[in-house]
Amino acid sequence: MIQPRIYTVESVTSGHPDKVCDQISDAILDECLKQDPKSRVAVETLGSHGLLVIGGEVTTNAQFDAEVIARKLYQDIGYQDNLKVMAHLVKQSPDIAQGVDTGGAGDQGIMYGYAERDGQSEFMPQSIFMVHKLTKGLEEMRRSGKFPWLKPDGKSQITMEGEKVKTVLVSCQHAENISQEEIKKTLTENLIGPVVGDLTGVEILVNPTGKFVLGGFEADAGLTGRKIMVDTYCGLAPHGGGAFSGKDPTKVDRSAAYMARFVAKNLVANNLAKNCLVSVAYAIGRAEPLMVEAVNEKGESLADLVKQKFDFKPLAIIERLNLRKPIYLQTAAYGHFGKPGLPWEEIITL
Repeated sequence: MIQPRIYTVESVTSGHPDKVCDQISDAILDECLKQDPKSRVAVETLGSHGLLVIGGEVTTNAQFDAEVIARKLYQDIGYQDNLKVMAHLVKQSPDIAQGVDTGGAGDQGIMYGYAERDGQSEFMPQSIFMVHKLTKGLEEMRRSGKFPWLKPDGKSQITMEGEKVKTVLVSCQHAENISQEEIKKTLTENLIGPVVGDLTGVEILVNPTGKFVLGGFEADAGLTGRKIMVDTYCGLAPHGGGAFSGKDPTKVDRSAAYMARFVAKNLVANNLAKNCLVSVAYAIGRAEPLMVEAVNEKGESLADLVKQKFDFKPLAIIERLNLRKPIYLQTAAYGHFGKPGLPWEEIITL
């Protein structure tokens, strides 16, 4: 991939309002798959100023209460305010189902997967690894109990100039009775320094508005699928536009993006490319992809090898990656890629 000399990557905490919605959608998906692995789920969540709305399509034999799942998860994330919850879920459209039932894709779309050899076992750009570590570190600091002024909402950004960190930005929701100077000092010593390393010449920005007391749904609306760059490659590789959370694996927006990452990572891991971008496209109701392409860092096509080794039909993806298990809540914060233990992160021999 050709990266600009200066670029920025970002992440958000699990308490960010958009990520709260992603996690609620995936918690409902996981509960359906736990009881009925062949559940069809497409759940969207909206949170805004005391109101939570859960909508979408669910076809399943599972018995579940979306409101109970949402309230528990909201509290587990760290919020204590009481929400008004409205849930309205219906069955999947029969027009869509007739195509999916025969093994076709659940929608049209373009999906991408990326991997690179960056000296890290994650096969992800190191900047992405670091920026997620900042936001996850914020959550770990809060949950440790040592910093009671930290609250659930938060964000981070890292701006790179070549291989060097140029600017680190951390915004964290906090209690009223602590100064910004103390927040910056604490985060620099306990989070930013340990994650980034040498801070010589690095610009550090902490809560640049000067205050971040109001957070979560109290300050901003949240919506499932509104952090797709955070979920994937932070803009360093293309994204087809389809969000992941709340969707069962018949939805190729999710499963084909996972398969594309699996293929890209294994091409790099098997020394067939230093960097690799895999792209695939589908027509709704049709099993065979319209396009499968893979290119290395030189722009050379690896498509023939990919088509020989990997099957991108939706049911084949589901079977190969074992995607009917309730594994999705863990993906709904801090990125879907580069996390050990997920099936699309497995390395195989080609």
